[in-house]
Order: sequence, then structure tokens, then C-alpha cells
Amino acid sequence: MAGFDIKHTELIWPGKYNENGKRREIERANLPFQVIERVKESRATREATKERGATLFDVWEGDEGQTFDEGWRNKLIWGDNLLVMSSLLDQFTGKIDLIYIDPPFATGTDFTVTTRVGEEAFEATKAPTAIEEKAYRDTWGEGLGSYLSMLYDRLTLMRDLLATGGSIFVHVDRRVGPHVKHLLDEIFGAESLINEIVWCYTGPSSPGMRAYANKHDTIYWYGRGASWTFNVDDVRLPYAESTQRNEGRRTGFTTGNPDLVVELNPLGKYPEDWWQIPVEAPASPVRTEYPTQKPERLLTKILAGSTNPGDLVADFFVGSGTAAAVAEKLGRRWIACDLGRYAIHVTRKRILDIPDCKSFEVLNLGKYERQYWSVATFGDDLDEDGTISLFEYVAFILKLYGATATTGLQHLHGKHSDAFVHVGAVDAPVTFDEVTSAVAECAALKAGELHILGWEWEMGLNDLVSDDAKKHAVKIVLRQIPREVMEAEAARKGDVQFFELAYLEASIEPTKNAREYRVSLENFVIPNPELVPDEVREQITRWSDYVDYWAVDWDFRDDTFIQGWVTYRTRRDRSLELVSDPHVYEAPGEYRIMIKVIDVFGNDTSKLVTVSVD
Repeated sequence: MAGFDIKHTELIWPGKYNENGKRREIERANLPFQVIERVKESRATREATKERGATLFDVWEGDEGQTFDEGWRNKLIWGDNLLVMSSLLDQFTGKIDLIYIDPPFATGTDFTVTTRVGEEAFEATKAPTAIEEKAYRDTWGEGLGSYLSMLYDRLTLMRDLLATGGSIFVHVDRRVGPHVKHLLDEIFGAESLINEIVWCYTGPSSPGMRAYANKHDTIYWYGRGASWTFNVDDVRLPYAESTQRNEGRRTGFTTGNPDLVVELNPLGKYPEDWWQIPVEAPASPVRTEYPTQKPERLLTKILAGSTNPGDLVADFFVGSGTAAAVAEKLGRRWIACDLGRYAIHVTRKRILDIPDCKSFEVLNLGKYERQYWSVATFGDDLDEDGTISLFEYVAFILKLYGATATTGLQHLHGKHSDAFVHVGAVDAPVTFDEVTSAVAECAALKAGELHILGWEWEMGLNDLVSDDAKKHAVKIVLRQIPREVMEAEAARKGDVQFFELAYLEASIEPTKNAREYRVSLENFVIPNPELVPDEVREQITRWSDYVDYWAVDWDFRDDTFIQGWVTYRTRRDRSLELVSDPHVYEAPGEYRIMIKVIDVFGNDTSKLVTVSVD
């Protein structure tokens, strides 16, 4: 092959090398993270951390006298794991002790899940979103070659993140296992293979099969460096009854040494590299509706055997959250990432349901990911005015929305039927002043309807807009610019939907006690009810059935949402409190209360209310 200089055995697929025989460069963006929610942490704790000068990604090193929580918060990150991992490199290169991944190795079913709605737990199938479809296209769009390209880039970043002496466990099935092993040999070195573990399980099989039922997966365990953690006594197995009966007997007939006596380890026998562990039972309290959920017993064996308390564990395809939940229960620190918003929501609830779970935070790349996409798509400051090319960005959004561009107007960018359209900036929330200016221009043109498209929104904007619209007799529709617009194939195929913002109504009432208040959730309208199947929607009689989780920050300060009170539905308990526990303010003053609601599809809606406490 002209241009190729291959000096070792490797797996080659279309797209691995360019026409000049050079390996394609791996994307290594370094983007700042945004903390969007802190869970199980008081504001006082957060302020104390600030005073110590702790940064976002301080790594807990187990200093004498320092507790687990004082130097670390576990992290649940929503976003493309390629961008997430490359953005972690600055702080975490060589610092992760164990990585477990269960990448999608089926061809189309990994993103379809069943969600439960309301107290009666009506089942609704959640189809893949366009962003989840992106993951499918990136993974299987061009067959096995695109799958290997996707995984090669990510495994390379994982190698850089893995500590010397750390371990990576890669969970695959028969369809991709042999190919993935070649990737691991190339990236980590064939000599770094520690075990090829076979996970065996049972379950129903399809009738009329003409071969043995496929009832095992393979987990490749590779190390980085010549030493790795293996806590054999934590993963020993019970001896067979026949072996136990032989204890104390002489073993000449099997060993050739008539004086050797059977002595059994009281902790159990040495474990083999094949594990017979059942899948999570349907009645299990930790069972989710993810079809690809792996049992906690499987992850417990991996983490207990190959990490120590306080070690840092990462899963960049977290799905239903099993790795993070097991790490939490075993006292390991964890980073979990997924592209699906619903996966983040399921994992958040699963961690919260663990008694005495430690503080964790929910993050994304937010506006920085959008800026990165915008520069890559439209160029950097094409008109040399200090900003990106606004015209091309606005035209792109208008086209996806089905609107046509207008000219000669200051705040109105396009028209959609009889309505004018205003497009919010890619890297800033839509503000009330911005909406007011657009409304005034719309009113001057005697137009009766205005659509505002935005990525993020100034807190409390929805209520302010409703009041302002009445003054000008202009109907205002607020629609979310979805993350899917950043995926070129989804945009090309017209898979992008702009939903109206959800409607949330809540009240804040004082109790009979001094400076004590409660929040009551009074109404919620889901922005996309058409995603719920008709037969399920017909059975829903209460607006609250669409609410899966809601929480209150009693003292919001225009920064991170600090969860001060929370309630959510679980598989075992479908009830949901609609009135919060009371909160007592220590001092009089004006406080801003943030209420966050997450619906059955994992979408969140917030409302900000100001109260004056005497």
C-alpha cells in the first residue's frame, strides 16, 4: 500500500487512514464545564469550598484529616463523551484508576427505553431523540468501520486518562468482541491484556433457533503499566460442596504427593475468568427500563476486585447508571457521562435512592460546546466585528425552524407563516430586555404573533413575557432551540423539533412559624405530549403524572442550582409529593427560590420566585 508504513500487526478498516497513509487526528477540544446542579450539598458547604480555593475538578488525594467530601464531588456529565473526555484531559490525565465501558454493540436498539408515567406506572416507549440517533449514526452509520472509528478515538482518550497501574474493562458481545480486542491490543499493547472474562447468563430464547442460544458477553481487562490492583480476597467464591468435603484429606491420588493435605481458604476459592451472574431480575429494586442494563453484581465484582476505597472510577457510556451506583455503594469516587438526557435523569435518581449517598454534581459543556460547534460550522469572526458570523448562524436556525429571513429589522430575524421570529444568541440566554425590544418592534409593525427561539432563558422570563405580551396585544411563543441542531445529519434530514417551553405553576406560602415557607406545585404542562403514545395519554387524568422529579433551591444566587429539597418517583414508590417540606430562613431578607421540575422524558423546567422574609 503506497504511503503506508506498518511495522506491527493491526486491524485496518475504511477511514482509519487517509489517502496519504496518515492516521486521522483525534478531536481534542478543551472546553470548560458548567455545573448545572449540585445534589446532596448545602450552600454553606459550597461557600466553604470556595473559601479554600478549591477548583471545579479538585481531585481528592486522601490527605490526613480530610474527608471524602471535602475535596471531591462525584460528577454526572451530560454530553458527547468524545468532547467530555478531551475536556477532562487537562485535569485528569493519568488520574482515573478504573474505567468501565459498555459501548453500544447492538445495531439500533440501545436508545429505545420504556419509561413509566404517573402513579399507575403506565408504560410509554421512549423513542431515540435526534441526539441519540446521532450516536447511532456515528456508531453504525457506515457499518463496522464507523463503529471501530468511534471506539478507537474514545479508547485512545481513555488510555490518556487512565492512571499508571489503572485498569480498563471493555464490555462487548460476540458481534464486535474480536475486532475490539485488536483495537485494545494496538492502543494499550497486547502485553497489557490481564484477562478475557466471560460473563454467562440465562434467559428466554427465540423459538425455532438453529444454533446455540447466545448467552454470554466478553469483558476485556487491560492494565496500564506492569502493576494493577487485584483484591482477590474481595472476589473469592464459595467452594463446591464436594471440595469442602475433602478438606483435611490427603491428596496423593490427585497430586502425587501422599503427604499433602487439602487446606481451604476460609474466604473461598480463587475466582475463574468466567462468571455466572444472572441479569437484574424484573422485581429488583434497582431495575430500570433500560434494555441494556447490566446487573449490579457484575459491576460489584469488577470494582471490588480492581479498585480500593476512594479510587476514581469512570464510565463514559453510563446508560442506566449501574457503574456509578456500584461505585457509590463501594465508596469509590466516580465520573459518569452519557449523551442521552434521559440516561442522566435515570442515573441521578438511582444515585439519590442510595442511602447516605455523597454529594455529586450534574454538569455539561453548555454554551462552550455551542461556541465550539458554531465556530466549526460558521467560522470564527467572518465579518471581523469581534463575534462569530451572526448572519449565517441565524439563517441556519431559521431554516431548521421552517422560517424565512427578513431584512431591515433590528430585533426580528425572520417570519414563520404570519408570525415574526427572533433567534437568541448561541452563547447567552435570551433576556427579558431582548424579548421586550422584539415585542415593541413587532407591535410597531402591527403584527400579532412573535416566536422567540432560544438555547437558554433568563430566569423567570416566562412569567414576565406573559405579562408584557398582554400590554402590546402580541402573542408570544417561546420555543427551545434543541441540542440536536448541532448534529449535521439530523439537521440535513429534518429531524430537529422546536418544542414550546413547558408551563410550570407553583406557589410559595408561609407557614404559621416565623420565617418558614413551603412550595406547592400547582400545575405543569409537558412541552411535548405527542411523545406519549395515544393509548397512554388517554389514561392520564392528572397533570402531575407527567412530573417525575422536582426539587427546590431555597436561596438561588444566579449560579448553580443547589438542591435543598427533592421528591421523585421510583420503581417501588410511584407517589410524588406536591408540597415541599417547610424551610426556615435564619435571617430576614429577600430570597430567590428556584423550583426545578423534570418530566418523564428527562427534560427539565425551572421557575424562579422571589419572597420577602420578615
